[in-house]
Amino acid sequence: VQLQASGGGLVQAGGSLRLSCAASRSTFSNYRMAWFRQPPGMERAFVAAISSRGGSLYYEDSVKGRFIISRDNDKNTVFLQMNNLRPEDTAVYFCAASPSRRSWPQRLRNAYDYWGQGTLVTVSS
Repeated sequence: VQLQASGGGLVQAGGSLRLSCAASRSTFSNYRMAWFRQPPGMERAFVAAISSRGGSLYYEDSVKGRFIISRDNDKNTVFLQMNNLRPEDTAVYFCAASPSRRSWPQRLRNAYDYWGQGTLVTVSS
C-alpha cells in the first residue's frame, strides 16, 4: 500500500493543524494505522495509532488530550487532529500501516510495513 501524508505547515504555539494520510488500496480497512514523528536530530517516535475499524486508539503520553487520531475507511484516509500545539511538537510526521494479519505492538516502528513520505510541522513560540 502507498501512503501520502499532507497537512503540515507552520503554526504558532496554541494553534491547530490537521494531518491527513491517504492510502492507495481499497483494502485500507484491513490495516492498522499510526502516526510517528521525527524531530530534528532525533529518532522517529510513536505519536498515535488506531485499529483497523477505529475502535481502539493509542496515544503517546505527551499528546494525550491534545491530538486525536481518526480514520475514514470509505475514503482510505487516516487523520491526526493536533490542537494546542507546542514548539516541542515540531517534527516531520509520518503515517504508517500495519496489515491486520500480523502482530501489532502499536508503539514500535517495526510493527509497520508501509510508510508515507512525511509532512513537516513547525510550531513557533
